[in-house]
Amino acid sequence: MARGKIQIKRIENTTNRQVTYSKRRNGLFKKANELTVLCDAKVSIIMFSSTGKLHEYISPSTSTKQFFDQYQMTLGVDLWNSHYENMQENLKKLKDVNRNLRKEIRQRMGDCLNDLGMEDLKLLEEEMDKAAKVVRERKYKVITNQIDTQRKKFNNEKEVHNRLLRDLDVRAEDPRFALIDNGGEYESVIGFSNLGPRMFALSLQPSHPSAQSGAAGSDLTTYPLLF
Repeated sequence: MARGKIQIKRIENTTNRQVTYSKRRNGLFKKANELTVLCDAKVSIIMFSSTGKLHEYISPSTSTKQFFDQYQMTLGVDLWNSHYENMQENLKKLKDVNRNLRKEIRQRMGDCLNDLGMEDLKLLEEEMDKAAKVVRERKYKVITNQIDTQRKKFNNEKEVHNRLLRDLDVRAEDPRFALIDNGGEYESVIGFSNLGPRMFALSLQPSHPSAQSGAAGSDLTTYPLLF
């Protein structure tokens, strides 16, 4: 039974449309390859699906550039002329923008001001004042952040210092850390506040070996207590 003729119109169902496109694209590429092999022809096919996806076929004996160069030579046209003109026009615009930006930079440095009128000078002054305000606010923010950081470091170090002092006070009150009386060898224990928060001096009796072997100078010996 012969297959009925398919009416050529847009397929509304998206899935069916994509399946039909895939099948017919592969069939078209197959015919192009057969034409290349059988007839030694140069064939190029460029296709875009409804989703914008590119599919192309080019005969193995040529390249895309060679194919379009031959097309231009055969027809006597220049496919890239309009594209080159657009590039030149775009380059000109970019040069103008670059020149204007350089001029504005020089004006903000105090140069190229002779061509500016009163209104232009006032506008330039306002823009520079706004820019200086932004820079100044940023500078103050950086300074504030640095001050806050240093304050936090100071508070942390102060807390560590206070904790060490509290630990030292606790140890001083603990009997395990008290001074032991060795038969009156230590005459007195004196605390010196000007030598540090925890500096003590021990005065030895002459009967102590260290005092007998020492020099004739002062018999006052200081011992720092570090924890």
